[in-house]
Amino acid sequence: MTAPLTAISRLAPTRSWLSAHPTACDAGLAAAVLVCMVVASFADPHGPHGPTFGTRTPELRSLLLMVTAAGALVFRRDRPLLVLAVTGAVSVAELVAGDPPAPVAMSAVVALYTVASRTDRPTTWRVGLPTMIVLTGSAVLFGSAPWYSQENLGLFAWTGMASAAGDAVRSRRAFVDAMRERAERAERTREEEARRRVAEERLRIARDLHDVVAHHIALVNVQAGVAAHVMDRRPDQAKEALSHVREASRSALDELRATVGLLRQSGEPAAPTEPAPGLAVLEPLLDGFRRSGLPVELARTDRGTELPAAVDLAAYRIVQEALTNVRKHAGTAAKAEVSVVRVGGTVEVTVLDDGRSAPPAAEGADGGPAAGGGSGGHGLIGMRERVTALGGTLTAGPRYGGGFRVQAILPVKARTKGDVDR
Repeated sequence: MTAPLTAISRLAPTRSWLSAHPTACDAGLAAAVLVCMVVASFADPHGPHGPTFGTRTPELRSLLLMVTAAGALVFRRDRPLLVLAVTGAVSVAELVAGDPPAPVAMSAVVALYTVASRTDRPTTWRVGLPTMIVLTGSAVLFGSAPWYSQENLGLFAWTGMASAAGDAVRSRRAFVDAMRERAERAERTREEEARRRVAEERLRIARDLHDVVAHHIALVNVQAGVAAHVMDRRPDQAKEALSHVREASRSALDELRATVGLLRQSGEPAAPTEPAPGLAVLEPLLDGFRRSGLPVELARTDRGTELPAAVDLAAYRIVQEALTNVRKHAGTAAKAEVSVVRVGGTVEVTVLDDGRSAPPAAEGADGGPAAGGGSGGHGLIGMRERVTALGGTLTAGPRYGGGFRVQAILPVKARTKGDVDR
């Protein structure tokens, strides 16, 4: 098994050189065909006991016709039909004038094979069939041998086999090209799919990082301001505010560690195994806001509902982002209400506040609109992206009489693929 593989590997440079120099390859083929025709012209097919070699000598006319036909084969790749016409005409001339004729038709057989291998099947039929008829008919009509002689039958068979072989080579080449193109297209599709998945994963991680940072940094900022304000007059309250700052900072670090842990490569230390945030830990989230001075009431009718991980995480993040904006922009006297309601095949998450109405351009926790007012800002964009990716809807805007309202309607069965969210 090793010997054939070694031989093939040794022939690889030669094949590469021949592919890069097709004219030289055709010139070599033309020389080989000329040698075969000249050698065969010394054989007499009508010997007493079959063909005999060396009993006749080709005429000068036959030698010139053989050289002309072989020379035309050098251009067979560029002008296959013209080369077939030249070799066919030369072959007919030799069949009419020669007795017995020299095997000039060998060049026409090679030219017919080239036409069949480099054009389409209809062209092969339109050109090959007349060529077979003309060459065989000339041999039958103008030759001295009977019509059923082996020379005539052989000429008919060789032209037919040349057409069939050329058509088979063309079909094989088209099949290989199609398979190669399909493989290249599949590779491009794989690369595009990989890039798309990477982009979606980056967007998902960016949303998570934004939600974590916006929420916890806002709480740290508020509690730090309270501590600075009461440090001199009420040190106990300042100490309590600083403890809240420390707790919020620790929570932020834990969530950041869990999010960044998703970027670990295989073989690196194991990423954190804590579950992703969801509605099961909604109460601790609201307690954090209550400790920061924002009264929050919760109403839930979704107890016992099993939600997909993506829907559970999206609902948690929407409540977190909306309450962060309320805490930062609705005023110190604002109150918030959170409701999570199961309605048929959906879960409705609503966050209301009764704070002052901010203008549409008011900044949210991310530099965008507060709660749901206006447009722009990564917080609102992130919430909409989460909900849209799951097949739900998000509405956000000012309430009549003051305050803001954020409502997300999420399907219980998420319309996601495995790469959208955790």
